[in-house]
Amino acid sequence: MSSRLAPPIRRALLLSSMPVYLLLYAPLALIAIFSFAPAPGGQAASLHWYGALWHEPDVLAALRRSVMLALGSSIFGTGLGTLMGFGLSRFRSRARSGFAAAIPSLIIYTPIIMPSLVFGIADLIFFNLLHKATGLFAAGLLTMGIAHVTFQAPYVALVVFARMSGLDPNLFEASHDLYANGWQSFFHLTVPVIRPAIIGGFLLAFTLSIDDFTISYFTAGPGSTTLPIYIYSAVARKGVAPDINALATLMIATVIGTGLLQYLFTRQKERRPMPRAGD
Repeated sequence: MSSRLAPPIRRALLLSSMPVYLLLYAPLALIAIFSFAPAPGGQAASLHWYGALWHEPDVLAALRRSVMLALGSSIFGTGLGTLMGFGLSRFRSRARSGFAAAIPSLIIYTPIIMPSLVFGIADLIFFNLLHKATGLFAAGLLTMGIAHVTFQAPYVALVVFARMSGLDPNLFEASHDLYANGWQSFFHLTVPVIRPAIIGGFLLAFTLSIDDFTISYFTAGPGSTTLPIYIYSAVARKGVAPDINALATLMIATVIGTGLLQYLFTRQKERRPMPRAGD
């Protein structure tokens, strides 16, 4: 009976999911299609607008800032997130119950579930107060980098925590029995085992940073325009032009490519058997 019902159910689920996929990906496909608009005076589709981007100094400057911001914040966000995920897995008290036991998880989940608009406004107020009090942390790449680290680290922590939760706890006891101290156990046992999660977390953090607009917009300053902010300003100034479609298509391709790499690295934890204390 269930086998006869399965194909209709699968078809119904497929049909019901198609509008969702259409709403998600049709706008992205349209941007890519319009980016191949004919060159001025031409009629056929061309790559003219992609080539024109390399002759725009503002675009190249925004690209450099975006890459610098994404790489720098991802490195720090990955390091902090790795320590957060490791600490949440290894040192949370399993004897506690109720709200006290949920505090570490709440600290990690709060930046993820908080709306980006609220997060950006909070960062803006915080850095303004800090700048008035100390004269430091003026709006710019530094404040943007700090803001990016604060929302990247929780995502990395969740990836690392998921990897750590599959480890045999006796591994750490076995390393101590072999006279390894805490640092040696972390660098020679934990880091090699969770390396795919660390790399995947870095790629995820890079993806989140490279296409972030809301938080970057509220923490940016003069001379710190990134690609998402540049696209927003260009659309507000001259509307959606073919060169903007080309730039947006390149960003979409970068995000999708980085996301696929992140997926491949995190999938390694399912293909590789977890080490056990007796191995």
